[in-house]
Amino acid sequence: MTQRAKLIERICGKPAEARFRDIERLLEAFGWTAVRQRGSHVTFSQPGKRPITVPIRDGKVGRVYHADICSRLGLDDEL
Repeated sequence: MTQRAKLIERICGKPAEARFRDIERLLEAFGWTAVRQRGSHVTFSQPGKRPITVPIRDGKVGRVYHADICSRLGLDDEL
């Protein structure tokens, strides 16, 4: 299993929370770029797509947000 597949499984497997670094790696692997951070929120963008804002709490991202990221990236179908 590739590192990318393990990362997708770890994030999209519906854990209670995911590490922000894992979310960041996943978004970067799909061509998203962190464009700004204001306080505890980091915004990622990709040309022609609506930006994704990720709130961070103690280095973790809640289930609602990483589930939304998985669906926006089309990864729900892969699991």
